[in-house]
Amino acid sequence: MVLPMRQLLDMVSSDTALPAAADVVVIGGGIAGVSAAYALAKRGVSVVLVEKGQVGAEQSSRNWGWCRQQGRDKGEIPLARHAIGMWANMKSEIGVDVGWENTGVLFVSNDLAQIASWQRWADYARGHQVHSRVLDTTGVAALMPGSTAKWTGGLHTPSDGKAEPSRAAPAIAAAARRLGAHVLQNCAARGLDIQGGRVAGLVTEKGTIRTSSVLLAGGAWSTLFCRRHGIRLPQLSVRASVLRTTPIPQLAAANVATPGFCMRRTEDGGYVVAMSGTGTFPVTPDTLRYMFDFWATWKARKAKLKLRPGLDFLAPFGGNANWGMDAETPFERVRMLDPTPDDKLLTRGLVSFKETFPAAAGARIGRTWGGLIDATPDAVPVIDAVATLPGFFMATGFSGHGFGLGPAAGHLAADLVTGATPIVDPTPFRYQRMIDGSRLAPDSGL
Repeated sequence: MVLPMRQLLDMVSSDTALPAAADVVVIGGGIAGVSAAYALAKRGVSVVLVEKGQVGAEQSSRNWGWCRQQGRDKGEIPLARHAIGMWANMKSEIGVDVGWENTGVLFVSNDLAQIASWQRWADYARGHQVHSRVLDTTGVAALMPGSTAKWTGGLHTPSDGKAEPSRAAPAIAAAARRLGAHVLQNCAARGLDIQGGRVAGLVTEKGTIRTSSVLLAGGAWSTLFCRRHGIRLPQLSVRASVLRTTPIPQLAAANVATPGFCMRRTEDGGYVVAMSGTGTFPVTPDTLRYMFDFWATWKARKAKLKLRPGLDFLAPFGGNANWGMDAETPFERVRMLDPTPDDKLLTRGLVSFKETFPAAAGARIGRTWGGLIDATPDAVPVIDAVATLPGFFMATGFSGHGFGLGPAAGHLAADLVTGATPIVDPTPFRYQRMIDGSRLAPDSGL
């Protein structure tokens, strides 16, 4: 029997009483939100995390489980480096195994221009102590011994790895609770209480929490929440589709991305299979709102994106944002985004997977699922304070990179909220770029 995603996700105990006040309130129980709550609680800051549904139930448990530095935007590399170190130390830090394994990540291609771009990226990343290597045909074959395909070259980062999405966010949230954080599930944030031009509290469906600092880590929901308060956040959602196979022999140790599919070995001996950079782009009112912000990105990536009317997304994302704080909001009407996967896309990926690895011929689909990726025009997250509303912070728009970056992104957000020295230069993640157009084009060099 194929189980729904929520039944495969580890459960987290909820606090039952809404605290009257806290130093910081975090909105959103994904990997970035729980990591921020953990970092804050570890410093002795009183923190409440509110989640409209279940911790980790949306994109943080629906991703591939890759934790990588490889191929990141140049501005993300220092944060990705910190994240890899945090993943490697996670078990000793929180006392729970979240499935971290240092497998390495391998990209392969027959496109000479692509391989040349990987060399440029590797040369740049080496200056940040990320020791990626561009491989020739022989080097690739050594890392993919079961593959019948011959690849001209590849990019390999041995220090990258994987973790288990179904366990990570719940485990970090539970660790935050042990340090004194309050975690309230099925408790939607309705809006900010603003007094004297700054944050004075957060209104939830269960009451108001007095606070001077709110961190929004709402993933695909962040734009809607911001629009309720007149804050412009150009962010759109892309529906991703993923499958998990039944157990088969090991094909390669590394997480591998080919032009036809991407893969990660799971703990039960199966493989997570998806297609890199490919997804369905729901056309909603936000598409029109942010059309010019995303125009350059759309032109660069339209070959891999399928447009479809977003009728099923209109209710939560495209409606009137001027709801009252004393009545049901879109966040309560849709507790969990659970989009239908694209079976045709997944079939293409599975066929390519089996053609490349004959030993996978007997693999069957164990389950499939969809997720909504929160994307910014330059595919780099916003981790910053909003200057026009003192006390309001964001950690959102991770553009498919959120799981791997999550622990370090939460740490950086906690630094900014508390005024501590940031673990990395936060400039690449500034909110202002979203509204002044200073740079809204990806800069991975790939």
